Amino acid sequence: MSKKSVWRGAAAFLTAVCVLTGIPKPVQAEDYWPEGPEISCPSAAVIEVNTGAVLYKKKSHKARYPASITKIMTTLLAIENSEMDEVVVFSEDAVNKNEGDTSHIARDYNEEMTMEQCLYAIMLESANECAYAVAEHVGKKLGGDYSTFIDLMNSRAKELGCTDTHFSNCNGLPDEDHWMSAYDMALIGAEAYRNETFRIITGTGSYTIPPTNKHRDPTFCHNHHKMIYPWQGDTRYLWDNCTGGKTGYTNAAGNTLVTFAEKDGLSLVCVVMYAASPDHYADSRTLLDYCFDNFQALNIAANEVSLANESLKNIGVMNDNEAFVTLDQDAYIVMPRAMEFSDASFVLDKVKDGSSTLAQLKYTYSNRIVGTAEIVTTGAKVAESSFRDQAPPREEDTNVIEINPRIVIVVALCIILFLLLLFSMKKLYDNYYLIRHRREVRRAQKERFRVRTSKKRYRKRDSLFR
Repeated sequence: MSKKSVWRGAAAFLTAVCVLTGIPKPVQAEDYWPEGPEISCPSAAVIEVNTGAVLYKKKSHKARYPASITKIMTTLLAIENSEMDEVVVFSEDAVNKNEGDTSHIARDYNEEMTMEQCLYAIMLESANECAYAVAEHVGKKLGGDYSTFIDLMNSRAKELGCTDTHFSNCNGLPDEDHWMSAYDMALIGAEAYRNETFRIITGTGSYTIPPTNKHRDPTFCHNHHKMIYPWQGDTRYLWDNCTGGKTGYTNAAGNTLVTFAEKDGLSLVCVVMYAASPDHYADSRTLLDYCFDNFQALNIAANEVSLANESLKNIGVMNDNEAFVTLDQDAYIVMPRAMEFSDASFVLDKVKDGSSTLAQLKYTYSNRIVGTAEIVTTGAKVAESSFRDQAPPREEDTNVIEINPRIVIVVALCIILFLLLLFSMKKLYDNYYLIRHRREVRRAQKERFRVRTSKKRYRKRDSLFR
């Protein structure tokens, strides 16, 4: 990360902190919370998916047997730890331990299905052998076995804040060591529903598994949740606002039901446990209607005047700089319809490192968490001033001088040669006349020598002719 990025991030963070610490907290009005309806189910909880606001609870922390709503956690972990086109092979344990009187789709040993096909069978037909095969597959992929997946279920539950949950299998078959509370199941359901792949699967009415290596004919799956699909021809509970869910039943657990529903900007997960039939459907509808009728979603960015985007701007000289930080535009709080946005108060909950989120605001009302909003960086860049034409010199240009030894040696040799040349020229100039005289003397001596030699030769010729 460059120094400029660090400084910009720090500037954005300081801007957010200054804005937050300088805002007076609104005075909270007299608490009002709508009175919940009477239901026959012993345990229930309703949570708003995106805010985590608990809108209703009845013995919500009482640990009970969950039955097949366990498969919501199984499906979520499979989605998070595998691809939908991975091939799942059914083992002897997957087939032999999960058929008989349990819910299944009659798979065979060494049968092959894709992960996607298995998950539809799990969520729609509540197929126990498919849940077991998926758990084995993911466990092996993580370097272990079936028990590895069960350990993952328990660790993921703790990660989500579950305190009244313990898994001992992946499908919810009767086990004294396998239990959870309605509140914990709502936490798990909300986390699953935030996953797009899970939403698609749980909201599907019917699905067809094509022929496999062990089955020549396709297998038809239908959603057993009667608010989604008229299972066994029962149309009494069909509801347009229902977007998914999961059923469960054993003698020990009674009827358990998880229902997802959306209306007027609210996304709800409703859990009822240990219910008699058909009270689980009637009570779920009663609770969901109560929540939609009595609560509202209020967008934070649109209503929080003290933290409006204009107040987070670094205006700049020309009054045109973008905001360095902003509120999550999709975040909202859930309030009783009789109350206003200003009746809620917020605190700076936490600061996140290593991401675009600088801080999180936690909104509360009537001692209840009603929503959160993240303060995030916008990625805005500081505009260059119009009064500055030239960029400042780079740090390396002004502070660092590189010296090449070879260049120094070459320059030194050139200087020495130049000085020698000057010395030679000066010496030549100073002795010019002396050198010239010596040359003339030598020339004169040579001329005399030539004259003597020629006379001697002439005399010899003359003597011959005498």
